[in-house]
Amino acid sequence: MKSILTSLALTLALCLNASAVEVGDKAPSFKAKDDSGELWKSSEHVGKKILVVYFYPADMTGGCTKQACGYRDKMKDFSDAGVEVIGVSGDTVENHKIFKDVHDLNFTLLADTDGSVAKAFGVPVSLGDKAVTKLINNIEKELVRKATAKRWTFVIDLEGNIAYKDSQVKAAQDPEKIAAVIAKLK
Repeated sequence: MKSILTSLALTLALCLNASAVEVGDKAPSFKAKDDSGELWKSSEHVGKKILVVYFYPADMTGGCTKQACGYRDKMKDFSDAGVEVIGVSGDTVENHKIFKDVHDLNFTLLADTDGSVAKAFGVPVSLGDKAVTKLINNIEKELVRKATAKRWTFVIDLEGNIAYKDSQVKAAQDPEKIAAVIAKLK
């Protein structure tokens, strides 16, 4: 019971302290472990390329897989346009490794296990371990998610400002919609 109350208190604190960034705002500085376990810092990427930062609830789920595979399939177009795509969820680094391997994803996934990256952008996030067992390559794997963020997408321009924000993302349409946004930025 105590752990449930602690989790609820942390979730409430994250939601109360979250202030959503808006178009025109300076993008928040953030860092998290990437899918290889290395520390990824926004300060090393902002201003070098346009960044698409998309938040999604969970690896290996229907909508999240459609969204990720859509970005994968458009990656050449994004790369040619000077765009870097970053997916962010509360899944662990290990989950991200599996997700990338199973779906041949060709962009960075960040493990926001404490919800701090989502909070920095004002994305609603709830904390608490959630585990599912999936059959992957005929082996049962337990996937553990530490935080669950809402599905929101941001575009950060070369000056480090929020150029676009979508808090009503439709998973399957998101990559195409973002490609149109990028075309207008050019």
